[in-house]
Amino acid sequence: MPDQACKHPCYSYGAHLKYARMHLPVAPQCNMRCNYCNTKFDCIHENRPGVTSQILSPAQARQKFALVKEKISNLSVVGVAGPGEPLANWEETRETIALIKEMDPEIIFCLSTNGLLLPDYADEILRLGVKYITVTVNAVDPEVGAQIHGLVRYQDQRLHGVEGATLLINNQLAGIARLVRAGVEIKVNTVMIKVVNDWHIPEIVKQLRAGGAGLINIIPHIPILGSVFYGLPQTTMKDVAAMREVCGGQQMTHCQLCRADAVGLIGEDRMSEFMDQTYDLEPPRPKATKRKRYKIAVTTQQGEFVDQHFDEAGELRIYIGDGIHFNLVDERKQDKHCLGAGASEGTRRAEMIKAVADCDAVLTMGIGYQTQKRLLKKGIMSVEYCHTVETGLGYTVEQLNLRKDRGNMKKGKTTA
Repeated sequence: MPDQACKHPCYSYGAHLKYARMHLPVAPQCNMRCNYCNTKFDCIHENRPGVTSQILSPAQARQKFALVKEKISNLSVVGVAGPGEPLANWEETRETIALIKEMDPEIIFCLSTNGLLLPDYADEILRLGVKYITVTVNAVDPEVGAQIHGLVRYQDQRLHGVEGATLLINNQLAGIARLVRAGVEIKVNTVMIKVVNDWHIPEIVKQLRAGGAGLINIIPHIPILGSVFYGLPQTTMKDVAAMREVCGGQQMTHCQLCRADAVGLIGEDRMSEFMDQTYDLEPPRPKATKRKRYKIAVTTQQGEFVDQHFDEAGELRIYIGDGIHFNLVDERKQDKHCLGAGASEGTRRAEMIKAVADCDAVLTMGIGYQTQKRLLKKGIMSVEYCHTVETGLGYTVEQLNLRKDRGNMKKGKTTA
């Protein structure tokens, strides 16, 4: 075991009793739709992956790290584990790592990923000096994976079923092999889902160990309200213990299904201590009187979370705001704009685009590549996001302002 691993709570059983970790929620977007997952809940009393009470910018993450480091002297590990996919938010993830390593070169940094983009970013991960990667692998057979992962978005592709699962598994295995050759410690998380993949787990473990994964972490499936697998029976820790016995070898047995904003010792989370302090990390904003107001269409079922794909949304909520204050000005039912179930995909897409023609941007959980291109031709920005509508609207205005600033620079203008 490398010396650093003795200070990593996940990789060393004794370390979890001595050393603290913190997760920085800087990665809201995800590039997959998994049938066991729903990240829209943010109760501070709920402890599971994908849950966070706020999204931080890299600059805010740096300041939160400074606060935590000052109060928790045994902090040894900083990780990015969501609430979405860190590699699908690579700019934010990379900047966060760089900022914190600048403050503390000795801190251990780790990432938790679904592995879809590992081949794309493996070299950059290595250049940043990240030595610990957790990859969630729930199948090594595409037929099994197709039942678990409803949608895989890779580059300009939106893949479903066996096709999407095949790409995911191939990328996971290729990315892990590349990192293992470079000396990175790989931990594999596998969600044990009754009926779906529980019988398949020994084969997953066998293949991943052959590929160089040093530590296996079998975790129970917890049916989450709003997920496709909500109706499946919960996997108990007795089930997990029995599977660990079957698989043998080096396994993590002290996992507590940490949140995306966890702080402190595993099993003794202190996340709530730092919530109020981090609310003040937002940098000063220009006076509202000088801020441009934008019209933004949001795909949301209840108005609280960005939780629908644009091409599949049944309703659009239209907001106008300047990045600080937003007003809901319209609710547009999509059945007013589509031509019925028999309409072609192209016709429906055209009607969807017509529904937002008066908007500056679309804020959505996901959007097809062709739809994105057609919106862009009309000057409408597409922003993919997977958290609250409130934070998503602010993020969208930031992106719109950046686009405006870049346009001014090209014209030789300066921003106010």
